[in-house]
Amino acid sequence: MLNFNSILVGSENPKTLGAFYEKILGHKPEWQEHDWFGFKIGDGFIAVGPHTDVKGKNKDAPRIIMNWETADVKGEFEKIRKLGARIIAKPYQPKEAHDMWIATFSDPDGNYFQLMSPMSENK
Repeated sequence: MLNFNSILVGSENPKTLGAFYEKILGHKPEWQEHDWFGFKIGDGFIAVGPHTDVKGKNKDAPRIIMNWETADVKGEFEKIRKLGARIIAKPYQPKEAHDMWIATFSDPDGNYFQLMSPMSENK
């Protein structure tokens, strides 16, 4: 059985991205070394660091989207919006899941992250 551990976000500007996630998540990274930043989110981590093959902004952002659960999508959306994250989609309810809320943002490198209602609430 596999257990999800983390997602690595490569960046040409990891310090900018690390500072962005620190502001959005509301806490300092759990670990930081040189240009690497690691933030605990629930049971997993998001790691931000340099990658020699990454240049500029993400040109294919919807390919991988980080989903973060919250029981208060609308409230968290407002907090993150006020912190300056780029809005991709305001809170909405998908047709197939009437009890679920989703909102989508973009980080400074153009990577998408979403706020989502917990799946257990949608049974």
